[in-house]
Amino acid sequence: MMNFRDFDISDNVLKAIDDIGFDKTTPIQSKAIPLGLNGRDITAQAQTGSGKTVAFVIPILEKVFVPDRSPQAIVLCPTRELCIQVAGEIEKLSKYIKKFKVLAVYGGQPIGKQTRVLKKGVHVVVGTPGRVIDHIERGNMDLIGIETVVLDEADEMLDMGFRQDIERILQATPHQRQTLLFSATIPQEIKRIAKNYQKNPKFIKIDSNRKNTPRITQYSFKTNHKHKFDDLCRLFDAYGIKSALIFANTKNGVDFVFKNLKKRGYPCEALHGDMSQKTRDRVMNKFRNGNVSFLVATDVASRGLDITNLDFIVNYDVPQNYDSYIHRIGRTARAGSSGQAFTLVSSQDISTFNAIKKQSKAKIIEKNIPTDSEIEDIKNKSVLKEIKKSIKTDNLEKEIELIKKNSSNDLTSEEIAAALLKKLREN
Repeated sequence: MMNFRDFDISDNVLKAIDDIGFDKTTPIQSKAIPLGLNGRDITAQAQTGSGKTVAFVIPILEKVFVPDRSPQAIVLCPTRELCIQVAGEIEKLSKYIKKFKVLAVYGGQPIGKQTRVLKKGVHVVVGTPGRVIDHIERGNMDLIGIETVVLDEADEMLDMGFRQDIERILQATPHQRQTLLFSATIPQEIKRIAKNYQKNPKFIKIDSNRKNTPRITQYSFKTNHKHKFDDLCRLFDAYGIKSALIFANTKNGVDFVFKNLKKRGYPCEALHGDMSQKTRDRVMNKFRNGNVSFLVATDVASRGLDITNLDFIVNYDVPQNYDSYIHRIGRTARAGSSGQAFTLVSSQDISTFNAIKKQSKAKIIEKNIPTDSEIEDIKNKSVLKEIKKSIKTDNLEKEIELIKKNSSNDLTSEEIAAALLKKLREN
């Protein structure tokens, strides 16, 4: 692990890094930043949450010539959410670079507003492939000055059908550009793009079992398809889950879980690909701001989501493959925090889930759905744990005096404590 000051980085960028609170680099940053600063093409395999955004933003910022107000770098992302996130990181890291401009371009936002900003001049464009193509065809974006192209989460862009758009954009940029490709997986299509559009790229692989990867405790629970929703609610009760991102494989599955959670009084929202971008933005803002505690989503709708302080991921449906599983559980344990991932496995899902387990390097702990008595026991232990913590850390002299005053032969302190425990559990 290195320090950012070990690299040849300008004072303006180092000052912004200090403001953010970064000190030591992650493995992907240690390997990619010096190569990027030297102008090398990179193909990097790294999971979401590994720090890859900083790894490609720093070389971009070190290369930008601010007096030239035409695009000098373009970052392609699979979703508008990721575009906004990456553009935000660039803004933070360029905080002390005077007159530097970055713009996120994506569908679902009026193109006229983006056009006006482009005409005024920007140095870095972060965009979804479709909207970037749109601006190129309208003559809003001249790529003749592009020195760096970044393909961020390249495998997801291919999964979403952007291959032709990506190739059109690459073909429209200067041949001598630097091309940085970041992807959680490296399938054949990614290898073909690297071969056709990169110059002697350096391959970097950050293993998912490295110390820098998110600390996610993974559990699987055997369930009966008929009782799966009830079992989901049992897990909420047993583990005290107050907020979670819940994945279903289909739009109908999302709607089913959402409607039934609503009926039981859970504050929740649904997110799937059939919704308008405006609706999806509204839903995401409510979840991010804590106005709703549970979000039920499909894989497609959740692409590029970055939600801080998310402790629980629940796979209501077993994902269709290992890559999807990793993508889902990677929504928790962001920025070095810890998280838990639960997967409900019915008899129909056993073979698919076994294949996922075989590929996974992390341990997935098998558990049974807790019974009523086990839920009671878990809840009691949880409350008692909080009580013990309070005894160690809080000043309880007044409360102890109150208990003593109200204790008698007919009413012992143990009975008072038991009644208080029951009241706590009921609330």
